[in-house]
Amino acid sequence: MASFVIRRLIASVFVLLAATFLMYNLVAFSDDPLEDLRLSNAPNKEQLIEARIKLLRLDVIPPLRYFIWLFGDPAAGERGVLGGNFGVTVQGRDVNVLLEQALGSTIQLVTIATIVAIILGLIVGITTALRQYSGYDYSVTFISFLFFSLPVFWVAVLLKQFIAIGFNDFLEDDPQLPVWLIAVLTLVGGLLWASIIPGTLRRKAITFTVAAGATASMLVIMNLIDWFTYPGLSVVGVAIIGLGAAVGFTALITGLKNRRALYASLAVAGLGIVLYFPFQYGISYSITEWWMLAALAALTIVVSMGIGWFMGGVDKGPVMRVAAFTGFITAGAIALDRFMMVWDDYASSGRIRGRPIATIGSSTPNLEGSLWVQGVDIYTHLLLPTMAIILISFATYTRYSRASLLEVMNQDYIRTARAKGLAERTVVVRHAFRNALIPIATIVAFDIGGIVGGAVITETVFGWTGMGQLFINGLRAVDPNPVMAFFVVVGGLAILFNLIADLVYASLDPRIRVS
Repeated sequence: MASFVIRRLIASVFVLLAATFLMYNLVAFSDDPLEDLRLSNAPNKEQLIEARIKLLRLDVIPPLRYFIWLFGDPAAGERGVLGGNFGVTVQGRDVNVLLEQALGSTIQLVTIATIVAIILGLIVGITTALRQYSGYDYSVTFISFLFFSLPVFWVAVLLKQFIAIGFNDFLEDDPQLPVWLIAVLTLVGGLLWASIIPGTLRRKAITFTVAAGATASMLVIMNLIDWFTYPGLSVVGVAIIGLGAAVGFTALITGLKNRRALYASLAVAGLGIVLYFPFQYGISYSITEWWMLAALAALTIVVSMGIGWFMGGVDKGPVMRVAAFTGFITAGAIALDRFMMVWDDYASSGRIRGRPIATIGSSTPNLEGSLWVQGVDIYTHLLLPTMAIILISFATYTRYSRASLLEVMNQDYIRTARAKGLAERTVVVRHAFRNALIPIATIVAFDIGGIVGGAVITETVFGWTGMGQLFINGLRAVDPNPVMAFFVVVGGLAILFNLIADLVYASLDPRIRVS
């Protein structure tokens, strides 16, 4: 294992060096970085040109200048990239500072988008594979190909028009869902669940009726309580989510026949419901920093696993996993409800003026408020660019996960598992799903670096000052230093996640040995 990792890292270093050498010279030879000064009418034009030549070492030819960028200039006491210094821009700004700011903004964007796209893509892809050739499968296939073929900049513009501008206009008046929209959503909800859940025609009719009734009831209640002005889950919503997570994760991971897992997960959900009011009206006011919220999330998982260990008996591992997932979802619902409690204060503040869904930037300038208000502000700015990235990535993960699971389900060992009398849940979750993840691991590894690089377009449309802007501004100014900072980060991420993918193969499939 160690020798494999070392060999891969050494080979990756040489690949990255060759790629950075080519990229640096392509940028340096692309245009004249002094053109703006040569065309200026400044009285001290010659002094400005001389200063920029000295600052960027333009008196050295680009192939040799690359090595100064890489190793630095010991005679002048300057460190290069190997010493952690990416140099300065044409304007004399420190690239390290710009990179730190841009990287934090972009990682915030692409991390959430990638995680949501992977989770949704896997869930939808697996369910379509299990319901192959159903109306649900055909509908998802059509939507996936539609999203996959759409350019991200066009999707971003549509999101601005209909999600941001349209929804903000909806919130400015008395926000009530019209009857025709409730009818359409009710019909869609009923058809969706009827197509997902298998069974006879009578069972599908019952499923459609129940799902349509639940959808219509929820939408009508949202209108009656003015939910779009004062959103929230309340203790009832948290209880439904927590208990649903307990039953769902138990059915998925161990099966409902494992009573220890079911009782442990229900105990965790019950503990979350009991702590709802103390958290909302007491504990939450003492949380003023993001690390406190993260520490509370970690404590929730530890306590949930402890309950699973205590109630797990001889089968502690699966029970602890079920309890941990249930605790995380229940705590997440409680935290989400706390964020929603400040929505009206945020939307009606002087900086927002009743139009909370942002179209430009990553935050509201000079916005003051608690951690919960800042969290809502982050959400409203992340919503549109995250949706743009998710819609494109979701299509890829859905198609690959569906095809991978269908291929695995036709293997001989799956037929053998069924012939042995194993439950279908065990066959799918424990035997098929794990092997179906192997090709997905490859796609995820390639997409991580690709999404960071592909966020250039998304960030430009939504006005984010992230890695995309750093890259674009460097190209426009014929400035290799910020472009190379972008290139090194994206290339390094691609190499790192491809190495991680190789290691994940061995953990997913015991037949694969890393050596």
